[in-house]
Amino acid sequence: MINIKTIQCNLLSENCYIVSDETKECMIVDCGAVGSAEEQYIKDYISEKGLTPKLHVLTHGHFDHVMGAKFIYETYGLQPVISEQDAELYKDFKGDAESVGYVVDYTLPVIGRCVNDGDEVKFGNHTFRVIHTPGHSRGCVVYYCEEEEIAFTGDTLFRGSIGRTDLPGGSMFQIIQSLRMLTQLPDTTQVYPGHGRETSIGYELASNPYLDR
Repeated sequence: MINIKTIQCNLLSENCYIVSDETKECMIVDCGAVGSAEEQYIKDYISEKGLTPKLHVLTHGHFDHVMGAKFIYETYGLQPVISEQDAELYKDFKGDAESVGYVVDYTLPVIGRCVNDGDEVKFGNHTFRVIHTPGHSRGCVVYYCEEEEIAFTGDTLFRGSIGRTDLPGGSMFQIIQSLRMLTQLPDTTQVYPGHGRETSIGYELASNPYLDR
């Protein structure tokens, strides 16, 4: 059974997820933690639950989703997993942050693994399939667990909305194609987005103007 803890991080209220199962191993999704308070909250949760972090996966390379990669690496020794198509965006972390007026004075760890569509990441007793969903950025991906019907969608799909497509590497045409792929998942699939509340594929099909089958 999967347990999911949502922790809102940084000024953009980015969702960092700590995903664990009965083995007490866990996967961290999109750590955007900034500052000692956010970092300590994550450490305290992992310690109190007796978890062992095994993966730090990124849904895409925008700065608000990767800001905590240095903290995760220094605390747990985990280098981030990111799509091959967003590797350069991740490496330009400082430039991406500065493009919206956010100045940072540290560098991120070297990427541990680049993934592509159809690849898998595993921790404990669970496997997540990588689904390439370009549109918000060139290398946006969704991490989907078929067994648990859970999808971490980053900034591709939100509750009632979708990610911006006006940033460098964004494309409205591509994100619509990506959303059509996601609608092929079961309606009961629980969606955990990069910002905002969780939702489901069925709910979005019924209410989100950008989705149809």
